[in-house]
Amino acid sequence: MSLPLARYRPVFAAPGTLTFTLSGLLGRLALAMNGVCVVVLVADRRGSYALAGSVSAVGVLAGAALLPLLGRLVDRLGQARVAVPSVLATALPTAGLLLCVRSGAPAWTLFLCWALSGSSPDLGGMARARWAHLHRADPAVLHRANALEQSLDELCFMAGPVLGMALCTAVAPEAGLLAARVLGTVGTLLFAAQRATEPPPAIRTPAATRGLFRTPGLPPLLAVFLSAGVLFGAMEVTTLAYTDALGRQSAGGGLLALVAAGSCVSGLVFGAVRPRRPAALRLALGTGAMTALMLLPLAAGLSGAGVPLLGAALLAAGSGTAPTMVSGMTLAQRLLPAHRLTEGMALAVSAILVGISTGATLGGALAQHTAPGTGYLLPVCAAALALGLAARLAARRPDNSCSLQAA
Repeated sequence: MSLPLARYRPVFAAPGTLTFTLSGLLGRLALAMNGVCVVVLVADRRGSYALAGSVSAVGVLAGAALLPLLGRLVDRLGQARVAVPSVLATALPTAGLLLCVRSGAPAWTLFLCWALSGSSPDLGGMARARWAHLHRADPAVLHRANALEQSLDELCFMAGPVLGMALCTAVAPEAGLLAARVLGTVGTLLFAAQRATEPPPAIRTPAATRGLFRTPGLPPLLAVFLSAGVLFGAMEVTTLAYTDALGRQSAGGGLLALVAAGSCVSGLVFGAVRPRRPAALRLALGTGAMTALMLLPLAAGLSGAGVPLLGAALLAAGSGTAPTMVSGMTLAQRLLPAHRLTEGMALAVSAILVGISTGATLGGALAQHTAPGTGYLLPVCAAALALGLAARLAARRPDNSCSLQAA
């Protein structure tokens, strides 16, 4: 099947869209490197995947707590005025983490430093807010823009783990995290400099102070994102631990890149197809496919498969995640009021991050105390939970009565 990439041209019809898209890739690449780099750094220097997964989880939780607050500030003040100081604030605690790991400082210092490093802005969420602002009048083009964003995320998650693992294993365990922070800072500053496509700050009204959790359909959708995050976190830590047990630690980044590659391709194909079903129904169908495909790495892991067979299973499993995420983000954009879109998208990302931290912690514990491959049970269970939630959400069809343009 040939991919009709020409259908994505209307996405970039507005001036400046290609510029902000390209400038944000560096920052998103850094985000994709963080998880692998922190896990490898702590596991290598301290000899414990359980500690590594827990440190990574604390940092993700800290970011999840800050993102909605940063999103609210972005809606009120504008993207550039918030993104620049927040990304600069991550430099000192990151340096502290590297020093504490290297010097053998107590474990609690690792948790503290990585938690304080969680103020990086969500470039993916801000980019989606720009697309929603530019294409709110054309749902088909907005669908393609969301699919493109998901594919770009996956492209970064293909290159990020590979680059991070290469730097951590070939240079030094600290090199990956250092490079990630440099790339993240540069990418964010370049993204913030693109002011022409930035959504205007929202006008504060009494309605703007009401809790977003009262938005019909949003709480169950956030639960779907949370379950998807558990899947991602458990998959990452389990794969890294599995390759380490095989004596092929450096292959871990490549295997995670295959997951992202499958998602990237499926996201582009999904975006090129004109949506004909409600977003909530598309979300339910996506979670169903994701659940079935997650059985493949579980079977490979429990059978003691080598790297090539596990890689094929992960590539296939990854193809089920992009349609789920694209449909979920599209539904979120339809449910959220326009003047609080960035904050609401940040809540969605925070739910994913909380799930990732939970999955990373559970995956690290299983990797430490059970046979290699057992941790792949977690992604299957998380996908099944997401399917149940999405099916109930589709039955209510909340996107039939809500719109992005609602004030």
